[in-house]
Amino acid sequence: MRTSLLAALWLVLALTVPARAQGPTPLGLEDLTWTELRSLVRAGKTTVLMPIGGTEQNGPHMALGKHNVRVKALAERIAHDLGNALVAPVLSYVPEGTIEPPTGHMRFPGTITVREETFRQTLDSAARSFRLHGFRDIVFLGDHGSTQSGERAVAARLNREWAATPVRVHAIEEYYRAATAGFEALLKTRGYRAEEIGQHAGLADTSLTLALEPRLVRATPREEPAPGERSGVEGDARRASAELGRLGVDLIVTQSVTAIRKSIESSKR
Repeated sequence: MRTSLLAALWLVLALTVPARAQGPTPLGLEDLTWTELRSLVRAGKTTVLMPIGGTEQNGPHMALGKHNVRVKALAERIAHDLGNALVAPVLSYVPEGTIEPPTGHMRFPGTITVREETFRQTLDSAARSFRLHGFRDIVFLGDHGSTQSGERAVAARLNREWAATPVRVHAIEEYYRAATAGFEALLKTRGYRAEEIGQHAGLADTSLTLALEPRLVRATPREEPAPGERSGVEGDARRASAELGRLGVDLIVTQSVTAIRKSIESSKR
């Protein structure tokens, strides 16, 4: 009786749920079923990109989720260009300073921090999960400066542990360098000054966000800091534009794809 009921239920679902429109296969793990993922890995998609963002203040003109939205969009573009890669969920909780006393971005409402050891343990556990499910190359893509040393350390430790296996972890620092120093150098060739480009929520940072997800940027801040209060901005975003941001996006994607391919090729020797 139970078998008959299950068969009837599947028949009803088959008749009532419309078939998914044919289109490109999703690149994000969250958009796949486990059977779809298994088939893709067996078919050769054995590289997984782990986007690492961060939830932090970005001045009064840009939303707290900038890093998370941005790294997801860039990881998807990088995966598309690689051709054999899938994209893991974004890690949005990263080291952002201490809580007592508040340091760094923790001095501003909305920023979320974790301890460095917690962050590294999360990377470690995620990488072990990917290895279990058949991925051969696990790629860390960190959109935030505070994550770079942790990514390097975890990748190095796991690569030592897995030296006798075909699985490797790649901490791609070229991604972050392209998004910061590389994009800054490009903007300087176009006449923008370092103090305008800025290190955080300035011209470069805001332009990248405008190119990838403009809804996160306020043309006019809805709430301004109180007189004498820190803004959280290092730079000047007033001349930021999606057009400039697209130059940075192309730079990040191109240099990251090259670095990932080089790192994978070197690890196979």
